[in-house]
Parts: sequence; structure tokens; C-alpha cells
Amino acid sequence: MVFPSQITTCLLVLAVYMAAPSESTITCGTVTSTLARCIGYLTNSGSLPSDCCVGVKSLNQMAQTTPDRRQVCECLKSAAKDITGLNTDLVATLPTTCGVSVPYPIRFSTNCDTISTAV
Repeated sequence: MVFPSQITTCLLVLAVYMAAPSESTITCGTVTSTLARCIGYLTNSGSLPSDCCVGVKSLNQMAQTTPDRRQVCECLKSAAKDITGLNTDLVATLPTTCGVSVPYPIRFSTNCDTISTAV
């Protein structure tokens, strides 16, 4: 019977196209360059530049899948280790300050593996 095998083939093709990507398309270089203008503010050595919030909003728009959000989280945690004097309270509130709603806490202790696009 050809008919059942055609249905099976169609279902397999559909499943492949419907599956969420398993790897992030965002690089750590993109994350750090997008948020570079925020460093002065986040270390208490400057005011909040408007292009910092442009970067926060842009990064939020880029990170629409679970792998992308997890990658951004890992990149931010990694980059934070190299920045002396980060104010953790400012880091935690930066998305809200810039008018972005993020459905998970912004903390250095956040387990990035638990982040998803589900709210």
C-alpha cells in the first residue's frame, strides 16, 4: 500500500519543519557587542545611555527561542565575570528599566538551563 507510506513520509517531513531549533543562532560576540554601551551604567560609572536600552530591546527581539534565550543567559554570565565592579541590582533591573519584560530573573545565580520561551 502506497497510501500509508505517503502519510508517514508527510508526517515526518512536517515534524522536521515544525521542530524548534535545538541550537542557538546568537553568538556571545553578538550579545556583548549589543550590550557594550550598558557597561558604564552597570558599573555605576555613568548614566543610562539611550543606546543601552536600544541594545537591550534588540537582544530581547533576537532571543525568541529557548536555545537563543539560554545562549544569551550563558553569554551574559560569562561576560559578567570579566567586568569589574558590576552593580548586581542594576544588572537585575536593566530589562525593566529599559521597558523590556523578561520572564526569568536576571541574576548571576540563574540556571540558564531552566530558561524557556514558555511564560
